[in-house]
Amino acid sequence: MSSSFTAVRTVLNAASYVSPRLLGGYVWRLFCEPVARDKVRGAQQPVHDQAVVEKITVNGQDLVTYRWGEGGNPVLLIHGFGGRAANFAGFVHGLQQLGVTAVAYDAFGHGDSGGKGVTILDHLAVLRQLQDRHGPFRAVIGHSFGGTTGYLALRRGIKAGRLVSIASVGEFASLPGTFCQQLGLRPVYARELRRRTELLFASEPDPWNAFSPVHRPEEIEQPVLVVHDQNDREVSVEQGRRIAAAYGDRAEFLLTEGLGHRRILGDSTVITKVLTFAVGDK
Repeated sequence: MSSSFTAVRTVLNAASYVSPRLLGGYVWRLFCEPVARDKVRGAQQPVHDQAVVEKITVNGQDLVTYRWGEGGNPVLLIHGFGGRAANFAGFVHGLQQLGVTAVAYDAFGHGDSGGKGVTILDHLAVLRQLQDRHGPFRAVIGHSFGGTTGYLALRRGIKAGRLVSIASVGEFASLPGTFCQQLGLRPVYARELRRRTELLFASEPDPWNAFSPVHRPEEIEQPVLVVHDQNDREVSVEQGRRIAAAYGDRAEFLLTEGLGHRRILGDSTVITKVLTFAVGDK
């Protein structure tokens, strides 16, 4: 935690005793918008440069998509909050070796796409356009919030043979509290984030359940692979365990140790297991 944010946190917590709504908008932006855009890193650059890059418009905003390969029935990759498509470079390389097409995108407010922030319904709108262009998908692989999105996508019409979630939240309602705990903000801000979330998704009868992977697992018939690290400090491993338990015999659970929330995407054992599950026999 930077010293500058420590000072900000002190102000936010002091203001919360007067009114959490006074600076609630600032906390809301932290909750919905990445502080900085993730850059393509050195090891990711060769794979990133090989992609067929296109721009599409979704809900009036420009969005950048990536494709590696020309085949049908591709694998769809959904990055997490604060990430970008290039985070899946190791997976793309593996899919290329298998002769399978990979499709990915930078979400709004991420990577090279327009906008400032993204919601789970924004992701869903993007996936519908990508399905019209490239689908149905052999599999969907999502990291963190991207994995949480994958469950909603399959419930709402995205066609895919299998689903992989890596370091993903199983209970949508846990997000405000976890966010405030990680930043050291008083619980009153979690309640303010819940209020604003419910306003944002006012058209949804019950967003906390509707957007949760553990809710109504019977609506997803596809096999599921849940991957989570024992030492994940951003999303508790218990979230992964709950997802796997909800899907019973349809789910496999891969527990890793020492990889945390982000390095898990670069681990060769994880990549091999995920691609074997997702692609199977071509």
